[in-house]
Amino acid sequence: MSDAKRITKSAVEAILPGQTLWDAELKGFGVRCQRRDRVYGLKYRLQGQQRWFTIGKHGSPWTADQARREAKRLLGLVASGEDPAMKKATDRSAPTVAELADLFLSEHVAAKNKGSTYAEYARLVNRIVKLRLGRRRANDVTHEDVRRLHFEYRATPYQANRLLALLSKMFAWSGRRGERNPCTGVERFGEKKRRRYLSAAEIQRLGAVLDQCECEGGVSLYPVAAIRLLLLTGARLSEILALRWAWVDQERACLSLPDSKTGAKEIHLSDPALAILAALPRVVDNPFVVVGQRPGRHLVNLEKPWRYVRAQAGLDDVRLHDLRHSFASIGAGAGLGLPMIGALLGHTQAATTARYAHLAADPLKVANEVIGQKILALMSGPPAEPKDPT
Repeated sequence: MSDAKRITKSAVEAILPGQTLWDAELKGFGVRCQRRDRVYGLKYRLQGQQRWFTIGKHGSPWTADQARREAKRLLGLVASGEDPAMKKATDRSAPTVAELADLFLSEHVAAKNKGSTYAEYARLVNRIVKLRLGRRRANDVTHEDVRRLHFEYRATPYQANRLLALLSKMFAWSGRRGERNPCTGVERFGEKKRRRYLSAAEIQRLGAVLDQCECEGGVSLYPVAAIRLLLLTGARLSEILALRWAWVDQERACLSLPDSKTGAKEIHLSDPALAILAALPRVVDNPFVVVGQRPGRHLVNLEKPWRYVRAQAGLDDVRLHDLRHSFASIGAGAGLGLPMIGALLGHTQAATTARYAHLAADPLKVANEVIGQKILALMSGPPAEPKDPT
């Protein structure tokens, strides 16, 4: 058909294979009849070159009216200097979310983050991101896609928020800085911070169980030593399990870690901690302090022996990381300042140590109570005899 006429459903279905019908009202809007399908498209000129943009096949979802509206939208983009055909070709070559996630892990996270961060990101990518968004083109992921995925994990707010943080970093790294990051505006769930500190009585029960394990068995020597060191140093679990004898400085009474969550770090050792290290037997051809079952390797899982120990001590709700919190709480209760506690724990931000501020106030309450009781005793006692002026 060479004559232009308004494109309608009946007009589209009347054209024969090889024919093209141009719309009489919207310049450049047309429909081609191929061997099997009738396809809507838009012909336009940009910077002196003619382009053809395929809108879609006639039928669901493209009706004549819907294709006309899309053609008008595309002409608006052309008027503003954009090239819809070029953008479509670019989008087709864009990586899928799965491909982008693999690149993000290998080229960014592995190079710039700690191993623990990489492991957590890889877990989220493989268990959630690839399964739910993996086949989508990265450029097609919308704010609503991210919001729905985040909402699905509302029962585990911590994991949902870590997933959102991962996606936000991944899309920002991908080069979508000039566009709106699909994660922008997704509100994070509130997280209840869990702070568990061992009381003096609980520490006594824990010590008794560890003594019993050393005497009677139940838990081998190295896991017991690791638990004691966690409480006595306030170190992180990974710092103790991966500790090498080469990093133990007996003269300076410290552990000189070449790397940690916050970079190179020194962990100071008290006399009780030094005594534990001195009593541990070294294993030939194994450089690690806390020896594992595999030759030449360190212990990788302290959870199983810890579950046994805490059950015997009646501490079923206590995690291994709570031993680090307990180390700090004892320091705060002894009147040590928050900067001192932060330095011992290796905190780089004062805000991280501020969580123990309410514990640091306890000695002030005790001192205040002592003063109040003395004042009360003075006020309640018999009046003092006046002195003779002569």
